[in-house]
Amino acid sequence: MACATRRLSSRWFSSSCLRWHENPLGLPRSGGPNPPPQMPRRAGPIQKRAIPNVQRVVAVASGKGGVGKSTVAVNLAFALSALRPPDSTARLRVGILDLDIFGPSIPTLMGLQNSEEPLLTSGGALVPLMNHGLATMSMGFLLPRSPDSNSTNDTPVVWRGLMVQKAVQQLLFDVDWRDGHGHGLDVLVVDMPPGTGDVPLTLGQLVIVDGAVIVSTPQDVALADVSKGIAMLRKVAVPVTGIVLNQSHFMCPGCETRHYLYGPPEGFRTTASRLGVEVLAELPLVPGVSRGGDNGLPYRLASSTDQDGIGGSEWLRDMAGVAEKIWLSM
Repeated sequence: MACATRRLSSRWFSSSCLRWHENPLGLPRSGGPNPPPQMPRRAGPIQKRAIPNVQRVVAVASGKGGVGKSTVAVNLAFALSALRPPDSTARLRVGILDLDIFGPSIPTLMGLQNSEEPLLTSGGALVPLMNHGLATMSMGFLLPRSPDSNSTNDTPVVWRGLMVQKAVQQLLFDVDWRDGHGHGLDVLVVDMPPGTGDVPLTLGQLVIVDGAVIVSTPQDVALADVSKGIAMLRKVAVPVTGIVLNQSHFMCPGCETRHYLYGPPEGFRTTASRLGVEVLAELPLVPGVSRGGDNGLPYRLASSTDQDGIGGSEWLRDMAGVAEKIWLSM
């Protein structure tokens, strides 16, 4: 990684990095040493390109918010980082990029909500923050802090579509993912915002994405939006690796009976079959997953899951299986 020489100012965004700037529109500026490609014009679509210093990109998306997509994305990143390629003794180098501009959750899930602002390299690129051994970048790191809490959780992003596109492009192409030895990432997990708006469209049109994981819950209203999300990804030629059912069932610690609190999984399985996508896992509802996320300690790293019983063991096993399937698919 190039030597970090400056710290980002929360007052303005400029150069090749996303910075806050006091101009009439509040519009992020770009144009550094690695300028992002422009959005397609009438002349036709542009050529997709790789994210610098990243070999493979996996997007984690959902049609509807509140289904646990960010939690799945963070734990998937750690599950991938535990894998070793057959031809290597080293584990995969994995990072996570939070592209939810309006409601970034990754800083909290990674225990970085009160962290210092990212440093800049000598070339003007953002340096990811580290916690639990994972490189992380999020819009939440770049917002002005609340004077009361010293956190960005209360800072709203009030931007129009063009401003969002510019911010996304700079988060994609102006982050230096190399470690201290100059090694890039084997896999970058991208946490997408819910829906089919500007952000997933920008990613799909500009970036070579190696796979996408769709997260849903059992309710019909969530499954309806899953269909739309998959259709949008396919329209921009993003391969859909599979679909994960989150909060599928609950297993009380004292029994081995599955309780389908949010409805049976038959509708989910029917939707996956109709859309021609693989079911990667049906994750149980485990209290420790929520506790870990609130405390900034992803469940995949929990030292003990005894209080969650067989449900916790099933969750960890299935998440590891999702990581293996994704890696093999790429």
